[in-house]
Amino acid sequence: AAPAGAVAFGVKHTEGVSVDVLFRGRAEPEAVPGAGTRWPLDEGTVLRFSMSRASSEVNDNKVTVSFYAEGGKPINQAGVFLTGVGISLDVDADRDGVVEKNSPNKASWAWGPEGHGAILLVSCDKEFP
Repeated sequence: AAPAGAVAFGVKHTEGVSVDVLFRGRAEPEAVPGAGTRWPLDEGTVLRFSMSRASSEVNDNKVTVSFYAEGGKPINQAGVFLTGVGISLDVDADRDGVVEKNSPNKASWAWGPEGHGAILLVSCDKEFP
């Protein structure tokens, strides 16, 4: 997807994003000599990015890839905005009829009328083939 004439690329990202550059299956190839943090464009090069926490608002993180021609002349940029989504399984862990987000009994399970912990029922039938 690089523009015609591009021989190298560089990556910038916001603080909430982690970016790995994989070059033919190896992490972090050698930088292009004299070009700062730039990598050669090569088939099999992969950018892998992730977020470790939920966003505070939609599109609050960004990754920008800059493409360069021979001699380091900038050609073009491509970018993607990211929104990290937090997912939590909230349950009635102490079985008192109230679903609590941070119940201390969420991480363990005890049997009986005074027990605690989530009871998960999974439907594994084929209602929708």
